[in-house]
Amino acid sequence: MTSTEPQHRDREPAIEWAHPGLHLRFDHADDHPVRLVHWATGPDVPSLAAPCAIVDVSTAGEHRARHNQSLLLWGAGLRLRYAGHETLGDELRIRQHDPENGLQVTSVFRAAGPGVQIRHTVRNAAEADRMLLSVSSGLVSVPEGAHDLLWGEGEWLAEGRWHQRPIAELLPNVNPEFHGRRNRGNFAVTSHGSFSSGEFLPTGALAIEDGPSIAWQVETSAGWHWEATQNEGMVTIGVYGPTDLHHQFAHRLASGEEFTTVPAGFCVADGGRDAAFAALTDYRRAIRDMRPVDARLPVVYNDFMNTLMGGPSTEKELPLIEAAAKAGAEYYCIDAGWFGGGNWWTDAGDWREAPGHFTGGLISVFDAIRANGMRPGLWLEPEAVGVGSKTAQELPDEAFFQRFGRRVSETGHHQLDFRHPAARAHLDEAVDRLVDEFGLSFFKLDYNVNSGVGTDVDADGPGAGLLGHTRAFRDWLSDAQARHPGVLFEVCSSGGMRIDYNLLSVAHMQSTSDQQDFRLYATIAAAAPASVVPEQAGNWAYPAESMSIEETAFAMTAGVMGRLYLSGFLGGLGDDRFALVSEAVALHKDWRHRIAEAHPVWPLGLPGWDDEVVALQLDAGAESLLALWSRGEAAEIALPGLRGRNVEQVYPVALPEWTIRTDGAAPVVEVPAGPAARILTVR
Repeated sequence: MTSTEPQHRDREPAIEWAHPGLHLRFDHADDHPVRLVHWATGPDVPSLAAPCAIVDVSTAGEHRARHNQSLLLWGAGLRLRYAGHETLGDELRIRQHDPENGLQVTSVFRAAGPGVQIRHTVRNAAEADRMLLSVSSGLVSVPEGAHDLLWGEGEWLAEGRWHQRPIAELLPNVNPEFHGRRNRGNFAVTSHGSFSSGEFLPTGALAIEDGPSIAWQVETSAGWHWEATQNEGMVTIGVYGPTDLHHQFAHRLASGEEFTTVPAGFCVADGGRDAAFAALTDYRRAIRDMRPVDARLPVVYNDFMNTLMGGPSTEKELPLIEAAAKAGAEYYCIDAGWFGGGNWWTDAGDWREAPGHFTGGLISVFDAIRANGMRPGLWLEPEAVGVGSKTAQELPDEAFFQRFGRRVSETGHHQLDFRHPAARAHLDEAVDRLVDEFGLSFFKLDYNVNSGVGTDVDADGPGAGLLGHTRAFRDWLSDAQARHPGVLFEVCSSGGMRIDYNLLSVAHMQSTSDQQDFRLYATIAAAAPASVVPEQAGNWAYPAESMSIEETAFAMTAGVMGRLYLSGFLGGLGDDRFALVSEAVALHKDWRHRIAEAHPVWPLGLPGWDDEVVALQLDAGAESLLALWSRGEAAEIALPGLRGRNVEQVYPVALPEWTIRTDGAAPVVEVPAGPAARILTVR
């Protein structure tokens, strides 16, 4: 990596920063802040960027230079001036200062695969306090043009619903010259509450078919906001963590104190939409804190989805264990209901075996799991405490989220605040004891309530309290994994209500949904790689006795095309359908390490919720997996992006092959009426 500051005649001083696949240039002068002026994938490749300040800062009492809905152009950010820079390993650090109010900002650009992770640290060098209301995590401008903007919506049971629209439709030309004004157009998506992906996804892209295109993500489990704003002939992408305007965030800086923003990840690619998401996929892999155990990528069976649904017992578990092992599962997780008095909702927080639920004790179930060649796991909801639990009475009020002096209570749950040592000690004791007592190898960590805007305990605003908690929770998870290097930790939030790389940068995998209808899960599974790398995308595969043989193959296909998460009463399927399950598990095992290097491609576009045909390709280079799900009438599906490639059915081998024609060297698949699905290899 290199960083230089060449002096050019008739040019402002420039900072050049280069890394394989990355070439960035910044300028600075006495009359404006440091600006990003060039971002390309190489020195001789066209730049995507238009000149834009690298950070914006909002403080209490400051004016803003625009009249619109955007967060851009606050006074403190406009006054920043260059104070120095240096490179340290994969990082470029640029220092600025505001001579009027004494704020100092250090902007850190970290190279990670094909992308850059950006964060800013604001320090108060003045004697008087300063109240921060928002600080951008990343700002990138592009010239106005024919780009499409992509954004995603999330909802319980309906995760990953993506939209793609021309940016000119979202930010219309209002003829500002006629009015003697500047455009004020602003398109924004914003999180609400503690479900970071419960309404919108913290990811977006600005794509043009031939490139360059850009994708980004906000890396926080707290409040976040991103926007695309018209700005003097440019579109500025602004990425933020929590803000005063949207999340009741405020953070007071006393003299000498610092605040660091949540990270933002940006990737520039020379192609269009799929190229941008491919780059983002590699960036996500680069920022993960991987342990040797994470490379196993085991097939996990979980007893919850469409199976026990929170009512485990020895008698129920034993036949499930035997069938899961026979199908090829390698880990077996007992989900909710094993603890307290047996009510998995009201007893949350009392992480001790429910008396009388397990003949021979819970240890006998784990012994049966190990006897069948699998590793045992358990479900926890670490941040939740049921209002009727013993833990709710034993821990101090300060260990919980509070608003206006009272504990936050959401549908019978209190929310632990991991900034408090009693909350953290409670979960440290539980995890360490369960691992030691039962020899666990897996935890499913769930999060099932939206606890609102945050907590005002030891915080200048509840949004700041939520941010502090989520950072502390990530630290707790990292420390738990360090103490237990052989244990895998899944994160879940009523399925996919908290899919973000604050947690996924340290967790092993992510449940993508709680959706129980296998027909609807196809869309969720196909869209998941836009939010999470395929090898972390825990897609449920839950065959049932009521399913036909074609429906069984349909249900299993979702699991193969990500991280296969197995469930269901497998022992009652009958030989033909059980064979389809075993075949899917074997195919996934054969491909799982190639999937961990693959890039998502959407030959038919990112799937719509009601699309009759859904497609996902996992491109591993010379060979790919392509899944097609049929949910409507018979159709002929052309795949022009696979022109000249050889396409063959690989799953299921026992069911009829779909006809694949080559029309002008582009494959055309004759898809029958659904529900039906096939997995094809592409060479």
